[in-house]
Amino acid sequence: MKFRGECLLGTTIELEKTASILKLLGDKTRLTMVKMLDSNDCCVCEFVAIFNTSQPAISQHLRKLKDANIVKESRRGQWIIYSLNKDSDYYPVIQSLLQHLPNQDYRIKELEEQGLRITCE
Repeated sequence: MKFRGECLLGTTIELEKTASILKLLGDKTRLTMVKMLDSNDCCVCEFVAIFNTSQPAISQHLRKLKDANIVKESRRGQWIIYSLNKDSDYYPVIQSLLQHLPNQDYRIKELEEQGLRITCE
């Protein structure tokens, strides 16, 4: 039998983790990355081109998302490819949020038109 305090403690931890994930997604760049990863896998170099920012800055964003178990990585040859972690306990919350955001596929299309989408294949 669980005591009321134990149940509340469990709920508090869950609430705190959810709040930290929402805070993490409060950054426009990270939120855009997650929306893009909802329908496309991407590598760091693609995000660098899309956001016109440095590789270290993009890597920091991805590390934070990976540490929170929002994204996962896989290796394809010398490239590390990032995708949305649909096995995360928090994926339903993230998916609910993402469905209210505008599609970001045009960014991938622009990369393809510039010939930058294939740099990691």
